[in-house]
Amino acid sequence: MRLALFAVLVAVTGLEVACSDDRPTVAAASVVAPATPSDPQPASPRADAFVIASGPLVVENQVDVAAQREGVVASIQVEAGARVHTGDVLAQLDDRQVAADLEAAKAHTRSTAADLHNWEAEAKVLDADLQRAQKMWDAGLITKEQFEHAKYKAESDHWDVERVKETLTNGEASERSLSLELEKTRVRAPFDGVVARRYARVGQTVAPGDRLFWVSAEGPLRLRFTLPEAFLGHVATGQSLELSSPDVPAARQQARVIEVSPVVDPSSGTIEVLCQIIGPSQGLRPGMQASVRVPKTQ
Repeated sequence: MRLALFAVLVAVTGLEVACSDDRPTVAAASVVAPATPSDPQPASPRADAFVIASGPLVVENQVDVAAQREGVVASIQVEAGARVHTGDVLAQLDDRQVAADLEAAKAHTRSTAADLHNWEAEAKVLDADLQRAQKMWDAGLITKEQFEHAKYKAESDHWDVERVKETLTNGEASERSLSLELEKTRVRAPFDGVVARRYARVGQTVAPGDRLFWVSAEGPLRLRFTLPEAFLGHVATGQSLELSSPDVPAARQQARVIEVSPVVDPSSGTIEVLCQIIGPSQGLRPGMQASVRVPKTQ
């Protein structure tokens, strides 16, 4: 029995080994997908290839309009935000005293002019008397004293004519001076622009130099900024720069360099550059912050 059982076990074991040898062997292989060429992308400029310089937008014409003479503000013709043209009246000072003085000066000038005509006419009469005295002296009809009397009287009258001429000149100068003083009572716009601020009030007494209005041009817009001294000689007039503003994110402007400082500021080691926006401002206004991208030197 033991031999028979042992033979059966040996037979079963051999059958299992034979079946395991007949199974196919599957080798795991890793499949590597071929690399597909990607579409070439344009190389974007590196951020470190530029220097960002910023500052406020400015205009060339932007001033405080001040009073040129003492007076009381009689009326105000414009308010903040109004657009004005060169010579427009912004405010009027009380001009009654100056106007009266001007009329008096004009009357004095007219009186002096009439006086001059009178002296010139008298001078002609004395010249005629002198010619007659000369002929009578040559004929021996009058004495030398009578001839010299006529001569010096005519000469004196000519000097009176010169004196009155100078008086007339002085009167005309005074008239022009008062005309200028009268003109100073009218506060006018110095250039085309917009009234950014009004300081004056009706009834206010002002002195020469007191601020009355702040008038600003609306363009052309400019940006003044500084760069390290290494850019000296590498930023040139006429160069185009890209300008942007955080106040108007959609605006992308081109600005042209119009001025480059020829010297370096010794305290900061920088140079000053001024550029001007090309074309429409696209919502940009004076005073807004803006920046430009300046290529670094190679």
